[in-house]
Amino acid sequence: MHEQPGSPPLARTTLDRAAHRRTDEAWLADAWQRGLVLVVDLAKGGRALVKDNALVLVPSAEAPEGEHWFLGVDRDGTPLWTIDTALPEVEGARAATLREVGHLLDDRDAGVFTTAAALGNWHLSHKFSPRTGEPTKAVEAGWARADTDGKLMWPRTDPAMIVLVHDGEPGPRGRCLLGHNATWGAAPDGGLRFSCLAGYVEPGESAEASVVREVGEEVGLRLTSLRYAGSQSWPYPGSLMLGYHATADPAQPLTLDPAEIDEAHWFTRDDIKRMIAGDYRHPETGVPMGLPMPSSIAFYLIESWLAL
Repeated sequence: MHEQPGSPPLARTTLDRAAHRRTDEAWLADAWQRGLVLVVDLAKGGRALVKDNALVLVPSAEAPEGEHWFLGVDRDGTPLWTIDTALPEVEGARAATLREVGHLLDDRDAGVFTTAAALGNWHLSHKFSPRTGEPTKAVEAGWARADTDGKLMWPRTDPAMIVLVHDGEPGPRGRCLLGHNATWGAAPDGGLRFSCLAGYVEPGESAEASVVREVGEEVGLRLTSLRYAGSQSWPYPGSLMLGYHATADPAQPLTLDPAEIDEAHWFTRDDIKRMIAGDYRHPETGVPMGLPMPSSIAFYLIESWLAL
C-alpha cells in the first residue's frame, strides 16, 4: 500500500503572521533590528539560499540593502522578514526555487518561503495603481501598497482549480487520467510531463463548477462525482490551487481541446509508480513520461490516489 500523504507540500506552515503588528511602526522598527531575513531574488525566478534542505536566513544587520517586508513571527518569537534582491554569498549554500525544494523543507521553512515568494510576486505586479496608473509604494510592513492619493491595495490571489480524474476503482485495476499541456516543452531528459487538469476559476463561478467546466472543455468528459482534497499557494505568480478528486467513466471518448491539451491518457497505478521511479516510456514514441514536481499539489493528488 502506498503511504497516504499528509497535506499538500506548500500548505504546511508554522508561521504566525502577526497581522496586528503590521501598522505598529515602533514594534516593527525593533522587530527589524532583532529579526532574521530570507533573501529572495525574484528576478532570478524567486531563488533563495538553501543549505542541507533548510532555508538560509541572515540577521538583519547582515542582510543586503533593499526594501524589507514583514512575514511574521517564528515559534520562538523571532521576527521574520524578506527582501527581494540578489542573493548573498553563503558558504555551503545553493540557490533554489520553491518549485525545486518546497517539498524538501520542513513545515516552518515551507511556510516562510511560500509566503515570501507570494508576497514578493504581488509587489512586482502592483508597482502602479490600476486606478490611476501612478506609482505605488509599500506600506503596512509590505502587506499593502498605497497610490499617490493614499488609496490602498492589498495582496490578492487568483483561485484556480486542479483535479485528478480517476475511475473510482481501488487497487491495481484503478486508472487515472493525466494530460500533457500543449504549451509545455520537453523535459530536460527529452521526455513529456503529464499532470492533472487545471484552470482558473472564472468570475461568477464556484470552484466546483470550474472543475466540471474545465474537464469538459479540455478532454470532453462528464464527471460522476467530485470531492475536495485540499489547497496550497502556488506563487507563480499568485495562484491558490484548489485540489479535487473526481470520477469519470473511462469508456467515454476523450475529446481534447488542442489549444490546451495535446495528449491525454488513462494510467494504471502501476504505470504511475513506474513514472515516479523514472521507468515509464511512451508506448508509441518511446520517450520518457514523467509527473509534476513533488512540490506541486498535482503530485500530492496523484500520491493520494495511489493510496486508495
